[in-house]
Amino acid sequence: MKYTMMQFDIEAVRAQVRAMDYVRGTPDEVEQWRQDDAESRANLAIEDMALAPNEAELFDMLLEEAVPPALVSKIVQGLVQNGPAEPPA
Repeated sequence: MKYTMMQFDIEAVRAQVRAMDYVRGTPDEVEQWRQDDAESRANLAIEDMALAPNEAELFDMLLEEAVPPALVSKIVQGLVQNGPAEPPA
């Protein structure tokens, strides 16, 4: 399966995320998520599957907004399935 990069309007997605009703992570949780994210990105780079700049920016923004990992997965799945306009609620 060939991987194709998707382009996201990060600020549009940020506005949609901010409109969502979810429990934000605590600072300690977000720090752990950052560490987990860094490890995941390193593993992707080793496998020659590093994130494109726009994709990295998307995940950085989701961390800035303290979005829990389970919700990050749903948002990304919604973006991939529906396009950048509609992350799931």
